[in-house]
Amino acid sequence: MSTQRPRRAVVTGIGVVAPNGLRSDAYWKSVREGLGVLDRITREGCAHLPLKVAGQVEGFDASALIDERFLVQTDRFTHYAMAAASLALDEAGLGHDEGPEEPFSIGVVTAAGSGGGEFGQRELQKLWGQGSKFVGPYQSIAWFYAASTGQISIRHGFKGPCGVVASDEAGGLDSRARRPRRPARHPRGRRRGGGGALAPYSMVCQLGYPELSTVDDPDRAYRPFTAKACGFVPAEGGAMLVVEDETSALDRGVAPRATIAGHGATFTGASRWQESREGLARAIRVALDEADCAPEEIDVVFPDALGVPEADRAEALALADALGAHARRVPVTAPKTGYGRAYCGHPYWTPRPPCSPWNTAWCPHPNVFDIDCDLDVVMSAARPAELRTALVLSRGLMGSNAALVVRRGGGLAR
Repeated sequence: MSTQRPRRAVVTGIGVVAPNGLRSDAYWKSVREGLGVLDRITREGCAHLPLKVAGQVEGFDASALIDERFLVQTDRFTHYAMAAASLALDEAGLGHDEGPEEPFSIGVVTAAGSGGGEFGQRELQKLWGQGSKFVGPYQSIAWFYAASTGQISIRHGFKGPCGVVASDEAGGLDSRARRPRRPARHPRGRRRGGGGALAPYSMVCQLGYPELSTVDDPDRAYRPFTAKACGFVPAEGGAMLVVEDETSALDRGVAPRATIAGHGATFTGASRWQESREGLARAIRVALDEADCAPEEIDVVFPDALGVPEADRAEALALADALGAHARRVPVTAPKTGYGRAYCGHPYWTPRPPCSPWNTAWCPHPNVFDIDCDLDVVMSAARPAELRTALVLSRGLMGSNAALVVRRGGGLAR
């Protein structure tokens, strides 16, 4: 009989660049306290646009984490991704100053909804105002939605399986679920081009989404699961995780932060929120089956929480379909109501760092004071709890649905 340990994909490093925190510990402190950082958009050239409120990353110094030669080639959204990747690698004990010993054993997967809009807008303005000779050569790569995957792999010398998932917010979960066939270590991450999300050009592109909130009061602009819901508020930033085989992590002497236990994905069509009920419920069931997890084992749900009444009702019903009676008992929390929906880049479900362990609390929804659904939404304050297994849900605006089951540490003894 074989005594080899079963292979599990575990998280060993986390890097976060978010509106409410520029490292995993700062991010989770803000989340635990239920802080809201949504505010009026202050980016140059955006004041006249209908979108008034967003989650902006403040105090970010790209040069502190990224070499100048990479900065001049890339857009702000790639700066966020590269910085988050460096932070995640440091936490995982893999470092990033020297090339890896086994470069083909490490790959990079990100999720993206668009590319470098801010960089592209700047270069197009040079084209229109000064002529083609003033357009820099890096325009050809900085705008590309795969720029972050490419630049991270080049910077760190990673030559394993690389890719990009383009399914909006669902892509953030789908990228976590991609597993290599043989590599021992496989850093993967999701991110959204945050700088591009709030550049004038990119903001105009977003105005075509009917789900986007144009309310100008930061305290009222993003309130899901209520009859007063008026859409979602966008955000900059995102998170990167180092995901590797559990055996590899233990051999390196690194304690896993969490296990990615199960994943499910479906597609039900753009803005067909009523139909997303069936698709999301199916994704949840698939994720639970893959994780060998019963519905009552779920200790907390991080929902999609789009902030559109029809979509929120469909999500609540999908949870009831998949979890049964447990859907009315399990706490539901979406901290992103305090800092915005970062499209592919949501860090809100990332495992807590050691200084803020799983047994601390269910986190509250900032800015949510009443609900219109049959869910136990955590609203006013964090609740002490022992968290072992989390269910994370996401839906893309184009119709993708995703569910992920995440367990504490290197698996969970029942």
